Amino acid sequence: MANSAEYERLKQLTLDFTACFNNDDLEGVMSYFAPDAVYDQFDGAPAKGMDEIRAAFEPQFSGTFGKMRFAEEDIFVDPETRKTMVSWLCSMDTSRGRAGWRGLDILHFDAEGRITAKLTYAKADKLKLAAVGGQAEAAS
Repeated sequence: MANSAEYERLKQLTLDFTACFNNDDLEGVMSYFAPDAVYDQFDGAPAKGMDEIRAAFEPQFSGTFGKMRFAEEDIFVDPETRKTMVSWLCSMDTSRGRAGWRGLDILHFDAEGRITAKLTYAKADKLKLAAVGGQAEAAS
């Protein structure tokens, strides 16, 4: 396979990045981003640069939406363009029980292996995160 070393490197970076989410490791997540990265969130709102990206992730890592976990379902790697796609099932344990949805991230990497763009897409009947009783939860 052409570029098999780059394929494996990008695949491992993607899996390790996702593992940081499941380990509640915001610092680990942030360490993958290039300083001028863009995070296109599931609602289409862009977060640009480290400060905005951190602010976008903080509610998730502080437990605002309950305990969130991402189970990888599929991964695609294009070593020539340094892009990966990982599809996942996100589950959230909230005070109203378990909720979840399917989605995917398309990740763009630079030559050093830092994420320059994270594009998130979600698949759900209703994906509205709303504050309920002081804690945000998935609205049904």
